[in-house]
Amino acid sequence: MPLMTVTGSTLVLTATDTAPGAVRDTVRDAAPTAPAARARSAGRAAGPYRRLFAVPGARGFTAGNLIARLPMGMFGISAVMMIAGQRGSYALAGAVVATGLAATAVVAPWTARLTDRHGQARIAVPATLIAVLGSLSLVACVRTGAPAWTLFASYAATATTPNIGGMSRARWTHLLRDSPAAHHTAMSFEQAADELCYMLGPVLAAFLCGAVFPEAGTLAGAALLLTGMLVFTSCRTTQPPVTATPRQGSPLRALGPLLPLFLVTGVVFGSMEVSSIAYLDLQGLGAASGLVLALQAAGSCAAGLLYGTLRARSLKACVCVLAASMTLPWAAAATGSVTALACALLLAGMATAPTMVSAMSQVHARIPEGRLNEGMTLAVTAIFAGIAAGSASAGWVVEGPGPVAAYAVPAAAALIALVIALTGRSIRRPSDHSRVVRTATAGDPR
Repeated sequence: MPLMTVTGSTLVLTATDTAPGAVRDTVRDAAPTAPAARARSAGRAAGPYRRLFAVPGARGFTAGNLIARLPMGMFGISAVMMIAGQRGSYALAGAVVATGLAATAVVAPWTARLTDRHGQARIAVPATLIAVLGSLSLVACVRTGAPAWTLFASYAATATTPNIGGMSRARWTHLLRDSPAAHHTAMSFEQAADELCYMLGPVLAAFLCGAVFPEAGTLAGAALLLTGMLVFTSCRTTQPPVTATPRQGSPLRALGPLLPLFLVTGVVFGSMEVSSIAYLDLQGLGAASGLVLALQAAGSCAAGLLYGTLRARSLKACVCVLAASMTLPWAAAATGSVTALACALLLAGMATAPTMVSAMSQVHARIPEGRLNEGMTLAVTAIFAGIAAGSASAGWVVEGPGPVAAYAVPAAAALIALVIALTGRSIRRPSDHSRVVRTATAGDPR
């Protein structure tokens, strides 16, 4: 047996008469002291997600995260249905939502910077309150017939909504900084949660606005956002610490070629949605378009959860699969079969989650210490800008050559994303996908 001395978190071997492999096993079993390591040693036989949520505090902030994230898929469609239903103008409703997205692109990185600098609880709660007041003001202005400019001002106030997905990812990065394999599983779970909320959110919003009353979707979304954020921020033990050291470097500069990649990926998402809605409407299935589109999100959600149990792949490999899969809906639409299109959307969706997980891991590797939430918010902002551009581009093609030709837009955007990934010299290898420190555990990928 080796003689050992423990000082703080350091294990020193002073003598040994065992084989080298036995020494490694002893060090591996004795050394971990962080939450992720304790969870790993407590449940080695469990699956990766069971071990993930065995991390102390993980279940609490994840519950708040999911509650607060669901409204992200509700607010847009709720505002459109409420304004169009009360004012009779889809043009006004679309303009109000577009103004809110533009305001978010400006305000969100600033809010994220304050969050990194002063702490999640200190910034997220007042920012959420401002956003909730903006939603309530929008409801009141629509209900009372206030001037149109008040709708724009009210919805613009919701731009202070914190990036709950970014804050949750920052917590996982803090908790799992000594376990790259667990960190990969956590990032995959977060992407699956994104897809799930953007799949269920619009369905819930449409039901509330249509079956209850037009303002119900916005009110429910505001209540869920505030409740979830309070639960999330109440979990103080998992909150990343605020360091007193100066924040060196610019996240915008650090992301380098990744922002164009996120932008083009957003074009894929936005153009695919518009193309599918137009195609299904042409087939006389406009009412069922939401269910068909949900297949794409469902495929991405399932693939994200599966990807979390597998070894991380390179971003280039993931984008290559994405580029190939985005040709499937175009080919299926050309056959005129809605069933074929539904299957193609399901398969195409399965390529998006691994790509986003790998891309977000690159963000983790590049962003300066202490500015992680700001960097992830910049990435999300680029995706939103791409969605807007993709929606407009696909709409223009739909009005011209038609819905089938519009599927060429996401296919072309995915091809451009592949070119960016292949030609970007600073795209890192999978082993460099995260800033977390690699430890000598048998389960870590090499």
